[in-house]
Amino acid sequence: MTSGKPSLPVIGWREWISLPDLGVKAIKVKVDTGARSSSLHAVKQRIFERDGEQWVEFYINPVQHKAENKIKAESKILEFRSVRSSSGVADMRPVILTCIKLLGLVWPVELTLSNRDEMGFRMLLGRQAFRNKFYVDAGRSYYGGDIRKIKN
Repeated sequence: MTSGKPSLPVIGWREWISLPDLGVKAIKVKVDTGARSSSLHAVKQRIFERDGEQWVEFYINPVQHKAENKIKAESKILEFRSVRSSSGVADMRPVILTCIKLLGLVWPVELTLSNRDEMGFRMLLGRQAFRNKFYVDAGRSYYGGDIRKIKN
């Protein structure tokens, strides 16, 4: 950044994004440069087979502390991955590939599915998801605007 102007768009430490392939119009994410992978809050996960491949059906509740507004989704499973939580406990999680939309850009991201009820955010956006796409301003939020009023 020698010119004083970033060559990449800037996002804050938390942002509102959408997950168009999963039917989620707005979900607040924590942008975490310390986390390698991204994670989505997914409950009632059910693994099944379709055309010889493993799929997962799950429910997304994009609004923290609200039991309603659950969105039913399904996706092909890329793999199962051992992920260590912030508390140091490792567990196997299904990994899916889905598109996210932020600042008008849409791109595919790998997401692990887990129950994030005890976490402050329904989704964590790890550095693999935004590497070479955005700079992160750790002191600000919502460069993409506040889209909370959009109904899922």
